[in-house]
Amino acid sequence: QVQLVESGGGLVQPGGSLRLSCAASGFTFSNYAMSWYRQAPGKERELVARITDIGGNTNYADSVKGRFTISRDNAKNTVSLQMNNLKPEDTAVYYCNAKFSTTFRDWDYWGQGIQVTVSS
Repeated sequence: QVQLVESGGGLVQPGGSLRLSCAASGFTFSNYAMSWYRQAPGKERELVARITDIGGNTNYADSVKGRFTISRDNAKNTVSLQMNNLKPEDTAVYYCNAKFSTTFRDWDYWGQGIQVTVSS
């Protein structure tokens, strides 16, 4: 079955770094655009970063540009999010997402989420 398993979250001080990873299985990873979303308490889930299926294009939320980098390894079926210069407002549950769209339907999978807390 489809699985997206996030790892690498935790507690970090402001200005610190974390690297999130998402291990995918159960689908053809290289066909899917991969994204990281986050949801802070009381807020809607928001897109943080996205990378296309072969990794040629990336896009980022304005709030993380220059600080976060998304990357993927299609040989290992993994996607990562390197987060530098973390701020308290980056505190949220981070979710890995896989999406493949055709004219007729979308395939859309989510991980269970992982907590990132930025606090001194």
